[in-house]
Amino acid sequence: MKRAAAYGKDGVRTLLMVAAAFGISLLFQEYFDIDALIPMIFVLGTFLVSLWTQGYLWGILASLLSVFAVNYAFTFPYYAFNFSLPENLFSAVVMLTVAIVTGTLTAKIKEQEKVRAEVEREKMRANLLRAVSHDLRTPLTSIDGSVSVLMENYDELPRERQLKMLEEVRKDSQWLIRMVENLLSVTRIGGERVRVIKTPTVLEELIDATLVKFRKRYPGQPVTVNIPGDFISIPMDGILMEQVLVNLLENAVFHARGMTWLSLAVHTEGDKAVFEIADNGCGIPKERIENLFAGYLDPIDTPADSQRSNMGIGLSVCATIVRAHGGVLEAENRKEGGALFRFALKMEETEE
Repeated sequence: MKRAAAYGKDGVRTLLMVAAAFGISLLFQEYFDIDALIPMIFVLGTFLVSLWTQGYLWGILASLLSVFAVNYAFTFPYYAFNFSLPENLFSAVVMLTVAIVTGTLTAKIKEQEKVRAEVEREKMRANLLRAVSHDLRTPLTSIDGSVSVLMENYDELPRERQLKMLEEVRKDSQWLIRMVENLLSVTRIGGERVRVIKTPTVLEELIDATLVKFRKRYPGQPVTVNIPGDFISIPMDGILMEQVLVNLLENAVFHARGMTWLSLAVHTEGDKAVFEIADNGCGIPKERIENLFAGYLDPIDTPADSQRSNMGIGLSVCATIVRAHGGVLEAENRKEGGALFRFALKMEETEE
């Protein structure tokens, strides 16, 4: 089905390009009386067809149509075919050569781009697998160690110690659950056949749900909220966008060392609602900003003390979800100190 649609588009492009060359040639003949440029116009059209279509077929077809058009309408005797003239045969050979050469070069370039893209995808998979392996191994090792100690020394450990170890197991388990949720979100959004189903979501309700979920995990971390008082509705997948905001707030808790202030603000610019999550922590290292949303941690960024981290995969999830909603997630360091994450979503059109 897709191949048939692609063939149809290429066929339409070919006919439109040849028709455009024919029309331009008529204008040149009518107003400028320069017949020598007409074959060049058709050669250019053939070149563009070969460049913008797949394979060799359409370029060769465009060259043949161009030869017939030039021979029929722009060479003597007019409006009659005559292939006995050498210049007509030469024009045909030139156009066919242009079509074949351009098609060959275009095919090679597209093949090289395909190979390069596949290499980048494999590199991304390897980096993501490395990050996932590290991030999942650390809490699993901690859970296994705590449970083993509890089983082997259950009667000897005081109750306070047991409860503390069980609390660590619970925290590690919750972190693993969030990590799996992030990975499932990447899989869900990244599939070619999956599309985000947007429904009108009230901004205030989205912020309230985000804060409730965040405060359950980090009750001791205050968040300064600043949103417009007006009614704002945004088409979105509310659950996924809630995950974006929670991940960005969690990212500050994990990585903004020295942070004493965390903010979630929304303001409007034209027909868009701009979300900003800011902190006054240590900021983002300059060498990290360029690949911040790449979905993996570089070896130099991997914690040396085997502590779990969530920056790489969490931010990749956020960027992917925002992109699926038609926005772009950006990050920068604030002049006052700390980091700022920003993205904009188009609001729903409402009557006054």
